[in-house]
Amino acid sequence: MGVSLKTEAVVLRSMRFGEADRILHLYTPHRGRCSAIAKGVRRARSRFGGRLEPYFRLHVVLYEGRSDLMTVTSAQTIAGHPRLREHASALDSAARACDAVSRLFTTPEPHPGVFALLCNELSLLDGGAGGERSHATHANQLAFRMKLMLAAGLAPQLAACASCGEADHLSSFSGAAGGVVCNTCEGSGFALGEEAHRFMTGALGSPLADAPRAGDLALRQADRAIAETLEHHAHVRLRPALPG
Repeated sequence: MGVSLKTEAVVLRSMRFGEADRILHLYTPHRGRCSAIAKGVRRARSRFGGRLEPYFRLHVVLYEGRSDLMTVTSAQTIAGHPRLREHASALDSAARACDAVSRLFTTPEPHPGVFALLCNELSLLDGGAGGERSHATHANQLAFRMKLMLAAGLAPQLAACASCGEADHLSSFSGAAGGVVCNTCEGSGFALGEEAHRFMTGALGSPLADAPRAGDLALRQADRAIAETLEHHAHVRLRPALPG
């Protein structure tokens, strides 16, 4: 016998299915990532209206039966983030944020902190879309990914050499080692400047809304450090973070 689940959810992805249905990838605070079918949602008189689009934050009721797919039986909008769709850079950043969550957190394991982080990111992107304080920047995307890595237990070692523990002369970064490396161990890494190191440390320690700024070279180095760490330790390759 099936049961109904009431939960908040963010729509990560929506795909057409059959003549009038959609398959949704959702992220929830207590059931992690899950998939559900919304029947008849593409019909003109669907009771769901336009509420099941990507990046919507919702109150949903999901029916869980024998199928691997749950069924959406009710959906109410908490935040539709309408300004995202008016500005290409904000929409692109939202897509990359949802894609990163989808790839790094693939199971039903609960991660309320990740759900809150994603909601915060979408709210920041929507609130600053097209404005003077736009958060659709390269620095914001990287700071978001750093915080996701922390939640996944994959945050890089930044305080001391990840290979030998040396606290000084940290001149390089090694994805294989999982963090910064000293002059002695730098053969396994690439050059990481002081500005990039400060950015990565600041991104972990600052609220997402206050992500530190850095120059283009430092951000490219941080981007490479994040990508190589995830590839080596999570076997995940994210879509590139692009400058806003």
